[in-house]
Amino acid sequence: MWIVPEARIAELVTPEAAFDAVEATFAAMAREDAYNFPVVREAIGHEDALYGFKGGFDRAGGALGLKAGGYWPHNLEKRDLINHQSTVFLFDPDTGRPEAMVGGNLLTALRTAAASSVSIKHLAREDAKVIGMVGAGHQAKFQLRTALKHRNFEKVIGWNMHPEMLPNLEEVASEAGLPFEAVDLSGLAEADVIITITSSFAPTLMADHVSPGTHLACMGTDTKGKQEVEAALLARASVFTDEVAQSISIGEAQHAVGSGLIAESDVHQIGAVINGTHPGRESANQITLFDGTGVGLQDLSVAQAAVRLARDRGIAIEVDV
Repeated sequence: MWIVPEARIAELVTPEAAFDAVEATFAAMAREDAYNFPVVREAIGHEDALYGFKGGFDRAGGALGLKAGGYWPHNLEKRDLINHQSTVFLFDPDTGRPEAMVGGNLLTALRTAAASSVSIKHLAREDAKVIGMVGAGHQAKFQLRTALKHRNFEKVIGWNMHPEMLPNLEEVASEAGLPFEAVDLSGLAEADVIITITSSFAPTLMADHVSPGTHLACMGTDTKGKQEVEAALLARASVFTDEVAQSISIGEAQHAVGSGLIAESDVHQIGAVINGTHPGRESANQITLFDGTGVGLQDLSVAQAAVRLARDRGIAIEVDV
């Protein structure tokens, strides 16, 4: 079995490589060449942590495995560790033997950021110039940095529950040579694209905060009860997702479907847009929303790439199991 430590991931996997892997994974899912297993995600009753497993099998790519981990909300303040902690395990689909164990923290950040940028590529208006951020934590920096690499935005605006964290967004905007403006929630109406990336259990972004023609990538809701945006916003939007079953059970759509505002059939796979079997955006005034719940196949595809690169460069650690 090969081990790729967390400390080596940054030198192996670029945001561009993660984007390509995630885009290909979404396309494979829509073709039914790959599928995800049901998610296990639970509050463990210790340290206010959420812990679980996401896995799947990609027949075409040969990736079989799971990611184990979750969210420890007190890590940063207590231990100077990031709050999201995870490890990816890959198995040989022919024999079931373990193939690799890969540090999953940076991979999770890269694949989550890649997913929102894939949705921006395929659903946002071509003339989108202003990107808005709801959330300014660790993952928000990855989200914004990746989005700015894939579109020529001219301005960044942002809101966060804790305004003292907004310099995180300003730093990334400055790296890209763009102006940054802190706004209140109503000020997000200026945005052509909005990324939400919080761990909220109550909606902060409301339907009247969003202008016609906006594309939203809602990336924080991945557990029963979590919610970043008002359910009425999904009723105004054309809704897309990574995995429909997850979207309606643990994603943003859980609330809109549960309240009868939309039906399961109103939620579409982003992979169908990538493959050209769904038209995606059909007008300049259409609101599009990507419900990014995070699927195990994303982790597996990016981890698989990390293992290949680590072996090629001689930095993967081989152990006998």
